[in-house]
Amino acid sequence: MRTSEIREAAAALLDAHRSGTPIPPLSATYPGATIADAYRIQQEQARCWTEAGDRVRGHKIGLVSAAIQRQMGVHEPDYGHLTASMLRPEHRPIPARAFIQPRIEPEIAFVLDAPLRGPGVTADDAVRAVGYLLPALEIVDSRIRDWEISIVDTIADNASSGAAILGSTPIDPADVDLPSANCALLRNGTVIETGTGAAVLGTPFNALAWLANAIGAMGVSLEPGQVVLSGSLTRAIPIAPGDSITAEFPGIGRVTAMLAEDAPS
Repeated sequence: MRTSEIREAAAALLDAHRSGTPIPPLSATYPGATIADAYRIQQEQARCWTEAGDRVRGHKIGLVSAAIQRQMGVHEPDYGHLTASMLRPEHRPIPARAFIQPRIEPEIAFVLDAPLRGPGVTADDAVRAVGYLLPALEIVDSRIRDWEISIVDTIADNASSGAAILGSTPIDPADVDLPSANCALLRNGTVIETGTGAAVLGTPFNALAWLANAIGAMGVSLEPGQVVLSGSLTRAIPIAPGDSITAEFPGIGRVTAMLAEDAPS
């Protein structure tokens, strides 16, 4: 894609963010767009957000399960930027108007205590770089009409990011066997999904190492204090105003998000 088209596509997504009106798939508007083009579109949006006063606080990882990768026709995850405005407090209603077509996922969040600079980062390196982990919920959303997305569309759309809700009790990663960690996702008190940490590339630490190497190829590193959402342990579940969603991780903790139509932003 030409630079002018990259900016045009980013502007269309930014306008969808502001207006709440989704757009047709970028993969249809720009049929020759590549994954590299999609990351350029994502980067252009991140530049606009930071110029407007937002701040990059970390990253989110998507497409971690083998089933989703097969569905999307890819062989590796993707990533997006996690900004300060995307971080929402636990137990405080989140306005539904902030999203277009939201879904929610349970995840393990890492908070880094040391830098990770790819290439060559291993899962063991990732373990050593983590200061603590937290239970988390990610609200994913799409600015693409009816979630009609290809891999190019979701990457360009900041990996279909929406918001992140982090638990409040830090956990030492040495105290948890993440591959066997269980998770239950509850909507309004009823369990609707279950999963384990092994769904995230075998262990969420593999996802963190993958991210460090992927952004390292672009000359970017993960820094102390940054937050990384490592990917969903279950499928994403649609949510609606009035829903209360809780992710329970035995031995790790729980985190709750509430979606409300009239809550303050």
